[in-house]
Amino acid sequence: MNNQTETFQRFGKAFQEKFCHIMLSDRPFCDQVVEVLDVEFLDYEYLRVFTKILVEHRTKYKVHPSYEIMESRIRTECNNYTKALKEQLLQFYASVLSTDRIDNSQYIKDSSIDFCRKQVLKGAMMKSVKLIKSSSFDEIQSVIEEALKLGTDNNFGHDFIKDFEERYTITSRDPVSTGFERIDEICKGGLGKSELGVVIAPTGAGKSMVLVHLGSEALKQGKTVVHYTLELQDTVVGNRYDSCISGVPLSDLFHNKQQVLYKIKDIPGQLIIKEYPTKSASTETIKQHIERLKKRGIEPDMIIVDYADLLRPVRSTAEKRFDLENTYEELRAIAQIYKCPVWTASQTNRSGLNAEVITMEAISEAFNKCFVADFICSLSRTVQDKQANKGRMFIAKNRNGPDGLIFPAFVDWSNVNVKVLNRDSGESIADVIKDSDRNTLDFLKDKYKNIKK
Repeated sequence: MNNQTETFQRFGKAFQEKFCHIMLSDRPFCDQVVEVLDVEFLDYEYLRVFTKILVEHRTKYKVHPSYEIMESRIRTECNNYTKALKEQLLQFYASVLSTDRIDNSQYIKDSSIDFCRKQVLKGAMMKSVKLIKSSSFDEIQSVIEEALKLGTDNNFGHDFIKDFEERYTITSRDPVSTGFERIDEICKGGLGKSELGVVIAPTGAGKSMVLVHLGSEALKQGKTVVHYTLELQDTVVGNRYDSCISGVPLSDLFHNKQQVLYKIKDIPGQLIIKEYPTKSASTETIKQHIERLKKRGIEPDMIIVDYADLLRPVRSTAEKRFDLENTYEELRAIAQIYKCPVWTASQTNRSGLNAEVITMEAISEAFNKCFVADFICSLSRTVQDKQANKGRMFIAKNRNGPDGLIFPAFVDWSNVNVKVLNRDSGESIADVIKDSDRNTLDFLKDKYKNIKK
């Protein structure tokens, strides 16, 4: 068997079914392949119909269809087809719904352009046979050359002037409020879709509390929150949400169940808490879980990972810092794939244990993971601070506004209550920025006062 025959055979029915399945389940892949795909590339009519429905929905509504919408559209469209085609289409979609994991999915993705190019070339060859009879050799050359061009990027980019309105509509950040008025003010409403936020703190300082607070605030806004816990039991995390939302102290939850239930049942949002043992889950595990949720009609508006340092690397390297950097890059990719904010946390090194203000220099293991994040804040609490339910929140990085700002914080462990406060009544953000600039200059002067000019 020659190589050409092998190429034509390897893109058979099994390949094409998996190809269509991944187009539905993997939105970024669909975004890429739809640029070069023609439904006629598919050799089976039920797959052509499936793909046509998918592409038409994306074109008309400017959004990738969910499994539920796809099923509804398929059942509606089925009325227009023969009994045999209807059965094939419904049978194929039933297999899509029942399959959690696609074998050789990466191979399918990697081979997608080759598949499309092969199908175009096959069509060009068949057309050329007819042209040979009429001796239209120039046209044959043109047909073949056009077929070989497939796979080039048809997207010429964002036109700065023509696409002006798009920057303010389709691609808007659509931020989810943090519930901290001061923080929302400096980052333009909260953490936006496709953005990664990181809370830095030493062990026991309250980073998990901050993440629960962020999740609770999103729930109050009617958002769907998926919270992954890699350190605590899901029931423990659930109790913290109970306390944060209801205001009932953690120690009193058991004796006030009805009061708690009365408070939480009126929350407009939806919360899914998924527990994974430490280092047992990777970012791929999280993506697979989200896809299973999507099949049930659950689309996350916010994803929380408590915390990223406890994830297992997808690709392990010889050095832990590289593993962590890759993990944070993959988390940001998850934010981009599912078009929602992702919050996580990171441990500090020893320098952060009793620091008055924790900067990014104190971040544990891999400083480069800071480069990936869109927003980074630290929570510093000395022993005295913990006794007084106090702390300081430092804005270490903020792509959407000023950073280097310090705010006093109130942290009450008993009822998972976290607040970011004004330092002085009536103090504006502009005042905070000016004061922070002065503090920075004083710090630099003190640090380098012994350096001779």
